[in-house]
Amino acid sequence: MYYFCNSQFYVWKLFCELVKNIQTQKQSTQMKEVTKEVYLKWYEDMLLWRKFEDKLAALYIQQKVRGFLHLYNGQEAVLAGALHAMDLTKDKMITAYRNHVQPIGMGVDPRKIMAELLGKASGTSKGMGGSMHIFSREHRFYGGHGIVGAQIPVGAGLAFADKYFETGGVTMTYFGDGAARQGSLHEAFNMAMLWKLPVVFIVENNGYAMGTSVERTANHTDIWKLGLGYEMPCGPVDGMNPVKVAEAMHEAIERARRGDGPTFLEMKTYRYRGHSMSDAQLYRTKEEVDEYRKIDPITQVLDVIMDQKYATAEEIEAIDEKLKDLVEECVAFAEASPFPEVQQLYDVVYEQENYPFIPHKL
Repeated sequence: MYYFCNSQFYVWKLFCELVKNIQTQKQSTQMKEVTKEVYLKWYEDMLLWRKFEDKLAALYIQQKVRGFLHLYNGQEAVLAGALHAMDLTKDKMITAYRNHVQPIGMGVDPRKIMAELLGKASGTSKGMGGSMHIFSREHRFYGGHGIVGAQIPVGAGLAFADKYFETGGVTMTYFGDGAARQGSLHEAFNMAMLWKLPVVFIVENNGYAMGTSVERTANHTDIWKLGLGYEMPCGPVDGMNPVKVAEAMHEAIERARRGDGPTFLEMKTYRYRGHSMSDAQLYRTKEEVDEYRKIDPITQVLDVIMDQKYATAEEIEAIDEKLKDLVEECVAFAEASPFPEVQQLYDVVYEQENYPFIPHKL
C-alpha cells in the first residue's frame, strides 16, 4: 500500500485515483508467482552476489582492486525482488557506486565485471571505469555513478526517452539514504510527476549515509514521505525480504508501464560491511550488525527452501560449490586479462576531424 497526502484538499482527487485504479486493475498483469524455482534462483543469485563481493574484499586487501570499493552485502533482497518484477527485455536500471552485483543480475558476464574491478582491458568499461562505474548498454544497466545523487535525474531522463520513443520500458532508479538529501532529487521528482514518466525511484535506506545515521540527516526518518509533496505514490518496504520487494516493485512498475507515472519506494535494508572497505565503522556496534544478520535475506530464503523441502542439504551444498568455482573462474579470467594499452587513453575521448594526428582505434 502506498501513501498519499491526507489533506482534505485531496480527498476528491484520491477518490478519483481509487476509481481509476479499480478500472485499470483488470488491465494490469499479475505478478509472476513465487514458486519453488523462484526461491532456488533467489538463493543461487544472492549467494553468488555475496561470494563475488566477499572475493572482491579479499582482492582489495591484496591491492588487486584499487581505489574505492563499496560492497552490497546484506542488501541483496532489494535487487532479487526487483528483478522478479522487471521485464529484462526492455526495463532499465541505474544506481550509485555500490554497483557490482546489479549488472550480474541484469545479465552481464560476471567475468567482465571482475576484470573491470581489476582494471583490465576485458572489463565492462575496458578497465577504465573501475569499481564505481560498471556499465552495460547492451543489458540496459546505466551505471555506476560516483557523484552522490547524480543518477536520480539521469534515471528520470532515461524514463523520458522510453516515454518519448514509446518503448514500454520502465527505469529503476536507485540511490542511498544520503543521496535523498540532494536537491536534484526534488527536481527529478517534480518533472517525473509533471510528465508522468515511467520511472520507479528506490531509496535503499541501509541506515547510514557513509557513517552518518538517518536520524542525524533530517528531522524525520521516513524518507518515503518526501514523495508526498509531489502527490507521488510512495511508501516503505521490507528490503530484507525479496517477496515483499517483488510485490511492491510489481505494483510500481505496472503503474509506470500503463502511463500513470512514477512511484517512490523506501527499501528498509542494512549493509553488513562498511560504507567502503576503508570504513572503520566506528558509528555502530558489532552487536547491531549481529542483530541484523539474524534477518539476512539469504538465510530467510534458505529457511523457506528447507522448510518447504524445495531442495536437500546435498543440493544446497552443490549450489555453494558451483558458485565458489564460478567466482574463482571470474578471478582467473580477470587476472589473465591484459591491462589496457596506453593508446586507449586517446580512443575514449572525442575524435576531432581537423586534428588527425591521434587516430582512434576503437
